[in-house]
Amino acid sequence: MQILVLNCGSSSIKYKLFLMPKAEVISKGMIDRIGFKDSVFDYTYKNIPQKNKIYFKNHEQGIKYILKILDQEKISAVGHRVVHGGEIFKSSVKINEKVIKEIKKCIDLAPLHNPPNLKGILTIKKLLPKIPQVAIFDTAFHQTIPDYAYMYALPYSLYKKHKIRKYGFHGTSHQYVSKRGCQILKLNFEKQKIITCHLGNGASMAAIDQGKVIDTSMGMTPLEGLIMGTRPGDTDPGALIYLMQKEKLNAEKLNELLNKKSGILGVTEISSDLRDVKNAAWNKNNKKAKLALEMYYYRIKKYIGAYTAAMNGLDILIFTGGVGENAPRIRQEILKNLDYLGIQTDTKLNEKIIGKESTINKKGSKVKILVIPTNEELVIAEETEKILFYIKI
Repeated sequence: MQILVLNCGSSSIKYKLFLMPKAEVISKGMIDRIGFKDSVFDYTYKNIPQKNKIYFKNHEQGIKYILKILDQEKISAVGHRVVHGGEIFKSSVKINEKVIKEIKKCIDLAPLHNPPNLKGILTIKKLLPKIPQVAIFDTAFHQTIPDYAYMYALPYSLYKKHKIRKYGFHGTSHQYVSKRGCQILKLNFEKQKIITCHLGNGASMAAIDQGKVIDTSMGMTPLEGLIMGTRPGDTDPGALIYLMQKEKLNAEKLNELLNKKSGILGVTEISSDLRDVKNAAWNKNNKKAKLALEMYYYRIKKYIGAYTAAMNGLDILIFTGGVGENAPRIRQEILKNLDYLGIQTDTKLNEKIIGKESTINKKGSKVKILVIPTNEELVIAEETEKILFYIKI
């Protein structure tokens, strides 16, 4: 059977078409800059790459074009990435009218992400009304976090009224690499203490104890936790109140500062891309770039220590995401001086690993360290197959 995976962003559509259960990718691609005159569609179909400059006015036009290329008659189901499921969705679900209404209720929790996710769902419903759809939520994998870890020390009434709590994101990535890591090592997933590091322009970590997430670094929004490309991560709320007063910032301006002007970009004043920052720090001796990298390493290292303490030990440490998979020196800097936790890195091996699966720990290291390229789309395809074809609805 063919399962189409859709990931609709505010001005983009990413897709992969899988032949299941082989998990063979028939086609993959991305439409970027939807609504702009210079929109571009990059895709591969039957191993032949294509690049077209086509103006797509909206998501519906883009999805219609994708379906035309893929031969929609052969598609058995569609799986959608949905960023926020709130407390309503603790697992993937078959989409119906009730599910659509509940996803709409979560828009306030993810105003930039859930609306385009819904556009994809509603467009498929219109264009392929007989094809079943499944929603896979970024937040679902983190729903095992206990209340003492997901609650904020704010008035409880505000939690009850507005559902203010930690939800976490990148759930499909953390799910995939943690389970894949155990497959590689031939270990039982439900008996391991695992820390997963999804390091990209957006970044988060998760602590997974015996098959269940017990904590994750992102919070109610993706602003909490690690330092990211344009997001500051953990920040004193009092400092933000102070800034609002001194800089005369309203909520909209503060939101822009925190989501688009902070993080690596804010500290370096060069770029949000770590490749540019590495070049400035290591080749040009730029002090602000060096500072940003030290801050970046330190925050991740601190979370590794905290999560090891929370789980009372650590068996597996995994790196994934654009930075985690492709930046050996950054991994090495993060892993320095963690021997006391049983983390011993094979430095020479680590240097060779870029964008492929491998262990990078020394022989005899108590903690196994892995690099695993993430595959969120495969998780979505597998969840869609499981929900629709292996579970009685």
